[in-house]
Amino acid sequence: MEEKQHIGKLFDRIAAHYDGLNHLLSLNIDKRWRRKAVRGMRHHQEVLDVAIGTADFAIELIREGRAQAVTGLDLSPEMMKIGQTKAEGLPIRFVEGSALQMPFAEGAFDAVTCSFGCRNFSDLDRGLREFHRVLRPDGELCMLEFSYPANPFARWVYDLYFSHILPAIGGWVSHDRAAYRYLNRSVKNFVWGEALAERLRQAGFKAVTYQPLSFGIATVYRATK
Repeated sequence: MEEKQHIGKLFDRIAAHYDGLNHLLSLNIDKRWRRKAVRGMRHHQEVLDVAIGTADFAIELIREGRAQAVTGLDLSPEMMKIGQTKAEGLPIRFVEGSALQMPFAEGAFDAVTCSFGCRNFSDLDRGLREFHRVLRPDGELCMLEFSYPANPFARWVYDLYFSHILPAIGGWVSHDRAAYRYLNRSVKNFVWGEALAERLRQAGFKAVTYQPLSFGIATVYRATK
């Protein structure tokens, strides 16, 4: 919990290496996950992308025609600097702030998205309630998050990778092993599947569904207000 209070600074430290390591360590599967999540969405005028980071999900929203414009919120200015460079010329604006107390009016957005960010919230339920608050009635929520494979062999490989390989390579390249050890713990300690779906319902969302991807390594969650 204490680490999550300083999550913005943690991502500031690894921002320069974040994209390259993500694509390398996932063998570019993360790109397919984002595309799958985005293509399942409706078309919207204004989308809020929470924990926008380096803007991969926001850029996909624009490229796939799912958003006319995207507002991105994040605690890490260094991550957003990289995102602003990547998104130059696209209708994407960046706002520094917390997902637990967003600087937006109630019902301000047609859709809310969050890609690999929810597990970093120091108070998940408060964050989900904020998602619900800033959505317009019948607005769409799309979340992409790591989960835990049900298959025993896939789970063994997953544990080996996240517990040993990812922290070692990530720490070696970024010179910040502690940050990648945190990322490992954040995945293993997070809720997924039906447990996360129930938290969404408790936050006020309806029509909650979820779809595991790549043997359950990641999951797409969808809901409406």
